[in-house]
Amino acid sequence: MPSRTFAIGDIHGDLDALHRLLAALPPLDAGDTLVFVGDYLDRGPRSADVVAFLRALPSRTPAKVVLLRGNHEDGWLRVVDRGWPEFVIPAPNGCLATLRSFLGRPPPVEGEGMADDEVEPLFKGTFFPPDVVAWMRELPFWYEDDYAIYVHAALPKGPEGYEHPSTTQRRLAMLWCRDHDFVRDYRGKLVIFGHTATKYLPPELSEYTPEDKEDAWVGPCVIGIDTRCGKGGYLTCVELPSGQVYESR
Repeated sequence: MPSRTFAIGDIHGDLDALHRLLAALPPLDAGDTLVFVGDYLDRGPRSADVVAFLRALPSRTPAKVVLLRGNHEDGWLRVVDRGWPEFVIPAPNGCLATLRSFLGRPPPVEGEGMADDEVEPLFKGTFFPPDVVAWMRELPFWYEDDYAIYVHAALPKGPEGYEHPSTTQRRLAMLWCRDHDFVRDYRGKLVIFGHTATKYLPPELSEYTPEDKEDAWVGPCVIGIDTRCGKGGYLTCVELPSGQVYESR
């Protein structure tokens, strides 16, 4: 059997969705690769368990496991290093849920604020075990195989067009940028990305169920797989080279 790559979208603390998705995949062997495009934390109720599961996954599967950095992991590293209240305060970012998960507390209900004893650890990220922080620092910004380039957000655009991850000087753009021109105009080796929920991408340009804005987004040279897991959606995986799509719903 030729090698296969399974690219898996943003998980955002939803361990149950991750289990359902992995159960839906065919049996894996040593020739296969699982590529996770980042954003394992925040919003969902079980960020700590997702991180623990993913860190142990290489010992539980014969497949190669690649865990990329997402903007939420990058955001928390900034919090740990120098503080970033603009990241941890907004409720939609779901940072309080991550703190509660690591401290073993119930997830916040809608509209609930942080308790007094949660303010400092949230603003400084001190609730993270040191080994988790070290693990986040080691997460790569991109991965490439014969089938595609895998990044969290997009490829950065330079004066001569979209830049390869190996040569760009704008590595953070691969984690943070939301560029609709990228999904419309990029032509080159296939890129698999998350970060921007597919419901916000132009459905009329998708070659995969354009009538369903919540579904995976497939263009000529890009595939978006953030289907809002951990925030009311579900988890998506694309198998290459076949193009088979798997979902947790």
